[in-house]
Amino acid sequence: MDNDIEIAGDPLAVAHLLPPAPEHPSTIGQFAALANAIAGDRRRWAPLVRFDAVSRWYHRLRTGPGYEVWLLSWVPGQGSGRHDHGPSHGVYTVLDGALTERAQGRGTHVLTPGSLRVFAPGYVHEMINVTLEPAVSLHIYFPGLTEMPMHEPAAAPTARSAQAC
Repeated sequence: MDNDIEIAGDPLAVAHLLPPAPEHPSTIGQFAALANAIAGDRRRWAPLVRFDAVSRWYHRLRTGPGYEVWLLSWVPGQGSGRHDHGPSHGVYTVLDGALTERAQGRGTHVLTPGSLRVFAPGYVHEMINVTLEPAVSLHIYFPGLTEMPMHEPAAAPTARSAQAC
């Protein structure tokens, strides 16, 4: 016997010594990593994208135990309306273009490729493509999206409330 592997045996051949490889994400961090991995594999998602001038286009890209991954496209002017995601948590990222998010109590943010957001049940927001270019986004919901309650549009600030700011 010339080396330690011959003496002890190959540790990779002893499966019980290795931590089990996760088959599917189970934490926010793992879902965020999944979103980033999919975003980085453009050749996989880009050929699937379609743009629809009448309504937002969407395609379920993947499902797993308790989660689903959606690809969405947005032409200029398209938006989601103000909504939440029922009992689902989520992670979303912009793959192409830019989207403006208006989140209840959190203001307005422009999301560009690489922007990654996470949310919990009860998160009320609206996504809109206010640019002149189309946009593509990726959304992961866990558990899978079963409802998307719509909310009344946020009230526009009045002159009186604007003066108080």
